[in-house]
Amino acid sequence: MSLFSFRKKELFNEEERNRVIQAIRQAERLTSGEIRLFVENRCEYVDPMDRAREAFLSLGMDKTKQRNAVLLYIALRDHQFAILGDQGIHEKVGTDFWQREAMLLREHFSSNRIIEGIEVCVKEIGESLLHYFPYESGDANELPDDIVFGR
Repeated sequence: MSLFSFRKKELFNEEERNRVIQAIRQAERLTSGEIRLFVENRCEYVDPMDRAREAFLSLGMDKTKQRNAVLLYIALRDHQFAILGDQGIHEKVGTDFWQREAMLLREHFSSNRIIEGIEVCVKEIGESLLHYFPYESGDANELPDDIVFGR
């Protein structure tokens, strides 16, 4: 037994986790693309995109067959985020798409609608993946749909 009863605070409660996972599954349902969410409290990097790249590679997201994986990276306490699409999807949607998605997230986050913002962003990314990478017979879910919680 510990002298202190500190518990690490959950970043999302169970209902919020389930909502986000369901959004990811729904978005991936008709596409070969992959979407993952990486959430942590603090971003120790100056640029959250650097941390997103590190997470992207450590999760093996650069190994999808069509290079069509997308990572949403969020550092909750630092109020930072990044959206990183692999080469295959980035070549199709371009920089403007990612900037629009970032603005969408920023709008939701600024009014403290974090889960709703993630859900909407995931849905729109899924629609782009569906357009450029529709599900084909034999497509496999290459990456888990769960949320990855960092430090």
